[in-house]
Amino acid sequence: MDRDGNATGYRAIVVLPPGAARRLIARGVAELPAVERALREGLVVVALGTTNGYVAEELLGREIERERFCAGYIGDRLASLPAERQATPLVLRRGQPVELSPDEALGELKAGDVLIKGANVLDPAGVCGVFMASPAGGTVGKFAIPALARGVEIVIPISCAKSIHGFVADLAHEVGIGRVDEAAGSPVGLCPLVGTVVTEVEAIALRYGVRAAHLASGGVGPGAGAVTLLLVGEEPKVQRAFTELATLARTEPPPRVG
Repeated sequence: MDRDGNATGYRAIVVLPPGAARRLIARGVAELPAVERALREGLVVVALGTTNGYVAEELLGREIERERFCAGYIGDRLASLPAERQATPLVLRRGQPVELSPDEALGELKAGDVLIKGANVLDPAGVCGVFMASPAGGTVGKFAIPALARGVEIVIPISCAKSIHGFVADLAHEVGIGRVDEAAGSPVGLCPLVGTVVTEVEAIALRYGVRAAHLASGGVGPGAGAVTLLLVGEEPKVQRAFTELATLARTEPPPRVG
């Protein structure tokens, strides 16, 4: 600490556009001890989601049709990809992809396995919220609730760009498919979701061993939807993180929805 109580260390600022931010988060998820263990010994289920498409690629070690690895999304309205254009959730048994229906995968999930489920919002208390356009609760109703009941590890990849000022528990009381009078797109409910949250901040700690702080969200042009982060730590570690993330920001294309 310096005399003003601030943490000392080498400092750098990086800007991550949406594609680069998602790729970083996915790489962090792949390095979580719980995920590594489940890949060796159990089942990993990757639910649909734009960020989860990147997670699927990192776990498989190859590219997929990421634009199809999506269900609901926020565009110029609240929208859903038509079911016939959606991919199926990725299921890995001891690290190898297996052809299981969602019902079959759900039947196998047990404590020690991992469910990777994205979210739409992240509140100041670290609670995530998932939009539900389905009266049955969608993936949350089908997978997340049974997973919580069984002690399955839930991992939530989510960008700091989705941070909100309010609290999910309060907002969940205010919305709902039958409670909203008008909506840009589909009216939704909001379900609180708890688990191991992996943002850019946690991913940087896992991959580089440095502290990251969320400095800003948003921008214009290529920076629209970007996340700006402050990195603090030992100089060689920060320089490595800065160099790799700056390269990622230049080379990772923006996400697409099919």
